[in-house]
Amino acid sequence: MAILNILDFGAVPDGTTLSTGAIQSAINQAAAGDRVLIPAGRYLTGSLFLKSEMTLELAEGTVLLGSQRLEDYPKIATRVAGIDMLWPAGIVNINRCQAVKITGAGTIDGQGAVWWHKFWGEDENGGMLAEYSRQGLRWVVDYECERPRNVVVYQSEAVELNGFHSRESGFWNIHLCYSHRVFLQDLRVSNATGPSTDGIDIDSCEHVRVERCVVSCNDDNICVKSGRGAEAQRLAKTASDIVIRDCELHKGSGITLGSETSGGIENVLIEHNRFFGTGVGFRIKSARNRGGWIRNITVRHLLLEDVSYPFMMQLNWFPQYSYGQQVGEDSPLHWRKLSEGVEGTDGLTRVENITISHVTGRLTAPHHFSRAFFIEGAEERPIERLHFSHITLQAQEFGKIAGVNKLSFEQVSVDAPAVTLEKNDAYER
Repeated sequence: MAILNILDFGAVPDGTTLSTGAIQSAINQAAAGDRVLIPAGRYLTGSLFLKSEMTLELAEGTVLLGSQRLEDYPKIATRVAGIDMLWPAGIVNINRCQAVKITGAGTIDGQGAVWWHKFWGEDENGGMLAEYSRQGLRWVVDYECERPRNVVVYQSEAVELNGFHSRESGFWNIHLCYSHRVFLQDLRVSNATGPSTDGIDIDSCEHVRVERCVVSCNDDNICVKSGRGAEAQRLAKTASDIVIRDCELHKGSGITLGSETSGGIENVLIEHNRFFGTGVGFRIKSARNRGGWIRNITVRHLLLEDVSYPFMMQLNWFPQYSYGQQVGEDSPLHWRKLSEGVEGTDGLTRVENITISHVTGRLTAPHHFSRAFFIEGAEERPIERLHFSHITLQAQEFGKIAGVNKLSFEQVSVDAPAVTLEKNDAYER
């Protein structure tokens, strides 16, 4: 077992010299069991591709800086927000590998501002988002605006991500897709801002554990997904047997199931997590053309402090994004995939057997908006068997619960004064 230091391959730790080739050379030379060491310093890089049975070690004081040039990220086959398509590779990629580790106390910094400005402009009201929205194409712009992710694990097995810091990603920070037996522990994820800068996305994966991670971002902190539309339903790649435990969530949209549900989500345990100033606590989101299911979900032992929506479930989420238009055969393939939802009643996601227990929500900030329950199931296919027990919440409003069959409350206390606050119900992140 050898240690390969990237400095020996010509990497330059000055933060301005592109070191992609040098780092990749070290990776390519690694044999089974070898460790590629990135020592302290700042290294500018494009996409890196790891190998099976190797370890990438980011030493304390290491910063991998993502290039701000799109040409440094080759397009590869991947999945983006539920659609299989060609898309720029991430900064660090584990593709079709087994027994791979990324470890150490270093940082992967996506330098994401250039990609955020591309999407929504420097003022968050322009960019491609404004241009496409003017043309009635809000539903496709996320897939047109190519933005690199920080870490991508794709079609891989027995992967460990341990100890490092992912920050300022151009798009999602850490994306696990079509993979098995993935273990994440003691990670830090932080994005100051940026559109769709999710923390950790678990996408059509099985046997995943996320433990002791601290996540602050500008979208879902930790999200479980299984594909979008007719293609994902045919693929039938279910997200299952997932544990999210002992994590700390700050800015963001909480722990979310969906909105990509077409392959099904099941057997998820969410326990002993703490939320501080998070937009949402536990969240389910889907749309009327997703189909699939969310079932056998256990949520327990949560502490929610100054959380705006402790429990949010929306099964007709963000229509402008969720519902694509019919397009012709001459349209790009990903446009056609987006337009092919799951039709009719089959498009209504089956949500059933959700158990939520031992949750405490408290407000410490004066006048902090909080709505205890915001639950909107589908009238034609209600949420089935939703059970709350041992819940104590402080909130400004009790909220609403609709579209639920076999709802049960056991020892649930909500301290909500009889006030009405102005708040937009369309929570679209």
